[in-house]
Amino acid sequence: MLIMARLTCDEYFVMDYSELINPAIIVVDMVNGFIKEGKLSDPYIARTVQPIINLIANTNHVRQDLLFVTDCHQEGCLEFETFPVHCLEGTSESQVIDELKDYVTDTNVFKKNSINTFTAPGFSDWLNAIKAPADLVVTGCCTDLCILQLVLSLQSWINQNEKRNMRVIVPVNCVDTYDAEFSSHKAKKMNKFALENMEANGIKVISEFVK
Repeated sequence: MLIMARLTCDEYFVMDYSELINPAIIVVDMVNGFIKEGKLSDPYIARTVQPIINLIANTNHVRQDLLFVTDCHQEGCLEFETFPVHCLEGTSESQVIDELKDYVTDTNVFKKNSINTFTAPGFSDWLNAIKAPADLVVTGCCTDLCILQLVLSLQSWINQNEKRNMRVIVPVNCVDTYDAEFSSHKAKKMNKFALENMEANGIKVISEFVK
């Protein structure tokens, strides 16, 4: 069992929901294998669930899309040389947690076999279908791994394609990372590094959305 460190939001400004522009919300790895069961599960990550639900509910009238991305691995996959076995395909670990299942459909879940959502089958087509102007709001876990790699890739895609009317936004109360007993990974340090890295690369980091 891992212990999830809580992030403090007071270092960042809030953002009013009215400032969002045609948002597309991406929910990364909010699955049983990171919250409720398995070698990488951490119950404290559940603190992000209600803020994510609030974000989804408060953007119903303006949101252009909602996407869930789930870790889904085969036995013996290469990632298991770095991390413990987790989220095997066909197991409950790879399923979206019950608290968010009401928002899952047959077409809004992509499976990934690596840390970076950008490499997931179908994601490129989904991204290219997003209509600009738009805000890409990224939530879930973990701040310095799956979230960081995705938002840096999104910002690089925006820059490469001169998408001046698109933004990547990360609300701090909707993400977190962990302290790991099996490595030197320390949550407080990694959260700080990841969020500062995001800001340095042009990503809009906020504390939370407000009405």
